[in-house]
Amino acid sequence: MNDPLDRLRDATRARVALGRAGDALPTSRLLELRAAHAAARDAVHSPLDVDALVAELAGAPVRVTSAASGRAEYLQRPDLGRRLAEGTELEPGEHDVVIVLADGLSPQAVEAHGVAMLRALVERLDGWRVAPVVIATQARVALGDEIAAGLGARSVVVLVGERPGMSSTDSLGIYFTFDARRGRRDSERNCLSNIRPPHGTGYEAAATTTAMLMAEARRLGVSGVTLKADPALTS
Repeated sequence: MNDPLDRLRDATRARVALGRAGDALPTSRLLELRAAHAAARDAVHSPLDVDALVAELAGAPVRVTSAASGRAEYLQRPDLGRRLAEGTELEPGEHDVVIVLADGLSPQAVEAHGVAMLRALVERLDGWRVAPVVIATQARVALGDEIAAGLGARSVVVLVGERPGMSSTDSLGIYFTFDARRGRRDSERNCLSNIRPPHGTGYEAAATTTAMLMAEARRLGVSGVTLKADPALTS
């Protein structure tokens, strides 16, 4: 006999209607929970396969790393993940935007969705002078500000692996900052999250929204909380 709660479980990836065995979860549900927790930890600690990303990308991506010396320090010192490693040299040019693939807290997300998301976005940037793609490891979102400044790019788009959850380990986030430079606040960025088709936002929809935000930012000279996804709502 089918469980009448199966329809509810099938409608969401959230853990609902888990049942009970006495005062606790059924053993099968508890094991599923522990497996999900282990997968989330693996997603945080697995290194980004930079060589595989380079092989998928056209051109010659720039590789950088943050000031964090390794994963342990990256997790313990978020501030170091926002600064380029000492001695990093970037060749400045005249660019409107640079796109950064940053491992963040889920390198798996960048490996699964980074290149496809980047391609969908670049297709919509006609008229933009796009700098060489940058692959950044042990990277937080704000590292993109230093990268943009070093390359002479006015804006930065950071495609970053989001913090894994118990129901998703490969969600990608997009952070856009206009007039990027060191010291920018999070409120001065626009963010799209949970990009992971087919369960989250798709590449095409995310690229269209990001390109629209970028165009409006360039027209108005702002990004962040004063820039809305709907141009009609821009303050």
